[in-house]
Amino acid sequence: MESLKTILYFSIFRYPLTLEEIHSYTNHNDIAETENELTNLESEEIIKKIDDFYVYNKDLDSVPKRLKGNLEAQKAMLIAKKRANFIAKFPYVKAVGISGSLSKSYYDKNSDIDFFIITDSNKLWICRTILILFKKIFLLNSKKYFCVNYFISTSQLEIEEQNRFTATELKTLIPMHGKEVFEEFYKANDWVAAYFSKFISDLSQVTNTQKPFLTKSIEFIFNSNIGQFFDNLFKLITLKKWKSKFKFLNQDDFKIALKSTQNISKHHPSNFQKKVILALNSKIEEVRNNFNIILQKENV
Repeated sequence: MESLKTILYFSIFRYPLTLEEIHSYTNHNDIAETENELTNLESEEIIKKIDDFYVYNKDLDSVPKRLKGNLEAQKAMLIAKKRANFIAKFPYVKAVGISGSLSKSYYDKNSDIDFFIITDSNKLWICRTILILFKKIFLLNSKKYFCVNYFISTSQLEIEEQNRFTATELKTLIPMHGKEVFEEFYKANDWVAAYFSKFISDLSQVTNTQKPFLTKSIEFIFNSNIGQFFDNLFKLITLKKWKSKFKFLNQDDFKIALKSTQNISKHHPSNFQKKVILALNSKIEEVRNNFNIILQKENV
């Protein structure tokens, strides 16, 4: 029942999928297998097909919601590409990708444009601090079109939390700049194939950005012992601020939602990953109770 778990997962976001989309998330070799599975689910009235989309729990309004979000995403993507190109020129940025809802071709008035950033080794916190200062000073701290909340460095390309949520995020990530770095990134995260065996990263449109003189000058200054000092300092300052600001998070949640190591910086205080996995497991339990279908629950 791989198709059903995929439909349940995206129903959390009220985002119905097409046959081709659902098939891409399964380990079925032939799309006919997926189609047959969906037909059986329809006959048991677990899902319903509306036009080209498969809907769980009779959420018929999710179809026009998706279609409207797809149209808005086309406009937002034009902005996102320009911002990604801009971010790629910042000091120590090695690669930039578009993540979040926009990477799944959805955008609405409540959405942000999320960027996934890979930095140079041992310079993550300098890179992050410069980008955050730019956002605060020049964008008045608005994250609407400039949400930079997930950084990793080239020293640790493998994503530590390996579950359906992170696998989906990697599968839908849209690499924009840093082709060679993204090649290494996907090699380091080949565990995604355990969830989605047909996934192949498409790097054909990924470019490499020429750094401007100012960026090269900043990098020259910090490519020394002083750079390591400031990288550690910025990390300590940020971590101290977060521990004070997000006291409501327990230690385990803090370590995941606001992971702060030499090579990783996450700023997800709502712990969205945990919320999504728990919501999926709740739907899996609902299906078991209502239709006597047993699906394996996911790890948080």
